[in-house]
Amino acid sequence: MEEERGGGGVPDSFQRLWTPHRMAYIKGEDKAAGEDGGCPFCEIPRMSDEDGLIVARGSAVYAVLNLYPYNSGHLMVIPYRHVADYTALDEEQYTELAVFTRRAITALRAASGAQGFNVGMNLGSVAGAGIAAHLHQHVVPRWGGDTNFMPVVGRTRVLPQLLRDTRRLIADAWPDAS
Repeated sequence: MEEERGGGGVPDSFQRLWTPHRMAYIKGEDKAAGEDGGCPFCEIPRMSDEDGLIVARGSAVYAVLNLYPYNSGHLMVIPYRHVADYTALDEEQYTELAVFTRRAITALRAASGAQGFNVGMNLGSVAGAGIAAHLHQHVVPRWGGDTNFMPVVGRTRVLPQLLRDTRRLIADAWPDAS
């Protein structure tokens, strides 16, 4: 086996996983444009809840299943307003985003027995935002042992049910405003 080499061809202790398919993502190919350029997060609220995979709607934000989930039940909380920066949210948007994030966690615990969560947002394409022009917060349910070789080696995510069925379960478990 050929020895791995660091910068300047000097051997180092790092192992490397080559993922050339990610170059399109890094270069920003197929990124959503602005509000008038086909932003999917601006289009989704115009759909029915079932077609858009919307779990809940508020006055300033909505919760939707991710089409490319890390885990079953992966939700996003998204402001209706096309805004890229967290600091640009007005008070109503900021507050409802926090409330909907809390409700998402509550609903996912009730619907799926999630044992933990990854919650966060990637601001800007250099931070990993797939759609950097429209802010969105991820709520990813986690269970012990939910990461295995399939996504790492097989480049395959195993989801136990159809997104429409997952949407219905989470929507039914969504807590009412209180």
